[in-house]
Amino acid sequence: MYDSILNHPNSLFGQFERLRRELDDAFGVSGFPTSIRSVASGTVPAVNVGRTPSSMEIYAFAPGLDASKTEVTLERGVLRISGERVAGIPANDPKVQVYARERGSGSFARAISLPDDIDPSQVNATYRDGVLHVSIARHESAQPKRITVQ
Repeated sequence: MYDSILNHPNSLFGQFERLRRELDDAFGVSGFPTSIRSVASGTVPAVNVGRTPSSMEIYAFAPGLDASKTEVTLERGVLRISGERVAGIPANDPKVQVYARERGSGSFARAISLPDDIDPSQVNATYRDGVLHVSIARHESAQPKRITVQ
């Protein structure tokens, strides 16, 4: 339905979409949404943060990253994830005509505040199938303990 609205010659949204494409072509801009119905493209990966009784678990969804160029640091209870996502389509190839560019590219950085009960000496980070997983152990004193009632 939306495609027919955007592609209809008399549609106001279609006219805005054509104008946006013309401006992108004229100024070489690729960081804007690729259509009026898209969300803004960004280079910041989405994250999920959770905890288990023994650890904090952080998942950053960032397909196409080079793990060796991704930096993960933990300092004063703040986890920082930074890196760069390269564009999937060559930018300066005259043979390539881009119709849509929804995947953001460029440098990114995330900062996630963590609770005080983490153990910064026990951190593990892995990157697999486009997901960066960071696991940080919680101090043993912060883990729940079962108390026997007598």
